[in-house]
Amino acid sequence: MRRFPTLTALTFLSACATVPQASPPPAPVTVRIAGINDFHGNLMPLSSPREVQTPDGQGVSVPVGGAAWLAGAIAGIRAQNEYSMVISAGDMIGASPLASAAFLDEPAIGVMNRIGVDFNAVGNHEFDKGWHELKRIAEGGCEKHTLRQPCAVEPDFGGANFPFLSANVVTDNGETLFPAYGLKTFGEGENAVTIGVIGLPLRDVPNLVTPSGVADLTFGDESDAINVYVQELASQGADAIVVAIHQGLYNEPQSDTNGCGNVEGELLPILGRLDPRVDLVVSGHTHRAYVCDYATIDATRPFLVTSAGYGASQVTDIALIIDPARNEVTAKTAHNVTVQSEGKAKDGSALQTSDALPEITPDPAIAAYVARYVDAVAEVAKRPAGKISGQAIITDDDEVETALGDMIADAQLAATREAGAQIALMNNAGVRASLVPADDGSLTFGDIYAVQPFGNTLITRTFTGDQVLALLEQQFDDAAKKQILAPSAGFAFAYDRSRPKGDRIVSATLNGDPINPLKSYRLTMNSFLAAGGDGFTVLTEGTQTTTGGNDLDAFEAWLKAVPLRQLPEPDRVTNLTPR
Repeated sequence: MRRFPTLTALTFLSACATVPQASPPPAPVTVRIAGINDFHGNLMPLSSPREVQTPDGQGVSVPVGGAAWLAGAIAGIRAQNEYSMVISAGDMIGASPLASAAFLDEPAIGVMNRIGVDFNAVGNHEFDKGWHELKRIAEGGCEKHTLRQPCAVEPDFGGANFPFLSANVVTDNGETLFPAYGLKTFGEGENAVTIGVIGLPLRDVPNLVTPSGVADLTFGDESDAINVYVQELASQGADAIVVAIHQGLYNEPQSDTNGCGNVEGELLPILGRLDPRVDLVVSGHTHRAYVCDYATIDATRPFLVTSAGYGASQVTDIALIIDPARNEVTAKTAHNVTVQSEGKAKDGSALQTSDALPEITPDPAIAAYVARYVDAVAEVAKRPAGKISGQAIITDDDEVETALGDMIADAQLAATREAGAQIALMNNAGVRASLVPADDGSLTFGDIYAVQPFGNTLITRTFTGDQVLALLEQQFDDAAKKQILAPSAGFAFAYDRSRPKGDRIVSATLNGDPINPLKSYRLTMNSFLAAGGDGFTVLTEGTQTTTGGNDLDAFEAWLKAVPLRQLPEPDRVTNLTPR
């Protein structure tokens, strides 16, 4: 006979047969990213205060930068969340002040190791000393590729503890010079999230460095390279895709740095072709600061585009909020943080800081590390290098004529008169720092080195007047870097950007006489320009080449030739473009 359970038994069985509850979905994960770019070996605060915006939009002039303060700012960004990383968009090295450049930028790498950089996209200045030296800097060792002796302070220099990335740079064996991308995973199990980072320089690197330094390398299209590796990262399960690219945007100097208004530049067409799966673009190269929500330009590509200015003056605080269940970024924010530091005027007095900006505590260990290199170069840096009549200040706009650019051109002309030079031209982008003398006008070698850190030689060539005019037109080539050439005394030109391409030079004169297209002229430039650098390809076409001395030696000799060198009036270039 079949037996049925009693009521008591049924009650007991019912209590035991609980329905399994579904596990709650994993919570969103925030990854905090500190974005940096264009460090350029600035171990110490920048040589002069910078005009920056306070959180309420007011402009203040304060000391900024310095590796120890950058480290403090990044530590503050990291402290906001459990998971964080640091991504650099290139020009970490090159065009550096003496304390780093004298030691082949080894201390710049040492600083970034201590900060904990995760990835660095190579920029154009990483190739300043050639790709073989770049490989040494990245991978370590003391093999000598330049006139300077490696490992002078750290005999066991071990290179970078983080990958350099170069997705569009291919060697003659068909492989990328450095890895194209890297992956970093945070958390475990169903809560884990993975960030994929693609890194690359601008494809125009061969026009921005000495050609022999990039021989056997091919620099490909940026968008094409990015899109190939976006697909590869997606197939490997990346929850977020970040592009670190050494190319950038230009915005109006006083415009809102947290918007896309009035932006232009060579990065724009690259962004317009990117795979929409990109979540963030950390950029550089133009030395401008911005945070642009690209969705306001193209709603189909809702990524952020950021840049943190120049020389550790700022760092971008970025948050990516990721849903591990959906494997995608659900929200993102970014803003630039000013790295307000401490600085001293030439008389030793402290520079004024602003209470409206965050107070940053410098990292003492990095400060001590930097001090080793500053002390090692102090004797050379303090050597007297002449006197000038006032402050020679540059701007962030390379289309503005400055007294300093004109002075350098004057010095180069004086140094090459024996080679028959009649004109000298200096690229504004090659003037890397302002000259701020002591109260009596005194300059040190460290001061002038910061202005011209490249170690170029002077080249004098013969050009027809027609070639000189064509060269001046190249200043306004839509595809070239936005800059004018600083002319030596006696040479002047006027331009109008509103005129058609190829007809923007209104006039050009030498000692008051119009440049004659049929005559010949001897023109001096640095060796970077002579190789067609910054897109000035006409300069490669000259004849009767004479090679002179070092550009910095010429500048120092010119400064010391008189007791007090007067600053020239910057009136050699006239902008006739209608406002």
